[in-house]
Amino acid sequence: MATPERPLSPFTDIYRWQITMTLSILHRITGVVLAIGAFGVAWWLLAVSASDQRYAQFVDLARSLPGQIVLGGFSYCLIYHLLNGLRHLLWDSGRGFEIKQFYATGWTVVVLSFVLTGGIWLLALTHGASA
Repeated sequence: MATPERPLSPFTDIYRWQITMTLSILHRITGVVLAIGAFGVAWWLLAVSASDQRYAQFVDLARSLPGQIVLGGFSYCLIYHLLNGLRHLLWDSGRGFEIKQFYATGWTVVVLSFVLTGGIWLLALTHGASA
């Protein structure tokens, strides 16, 4: 007895990939990264409260190349999630539902998240070099 082929999910053959889909998925991913990153913040707080030696170990790890990559990714996730959350609040107010506004606010979030992350890291690195 042959089993009939089951249909695939509609998104695989009906929907065309769009920036709005990408931003929605990215919003969820950044939320998960922030939840995991909260453990890193807790680790930092525990290191601060434990001793100078524990804090120095944490700082050494954070200043290493892998630590900088993790911190850079975490800060990008934080900024992106914040900006896209503000975009969702705009929608909650009943505004921004036209297609042109969807795309405009979406690209604004993408560009601003990179610009703000880069600006914050530039300030942090220049301030850290002078300290």
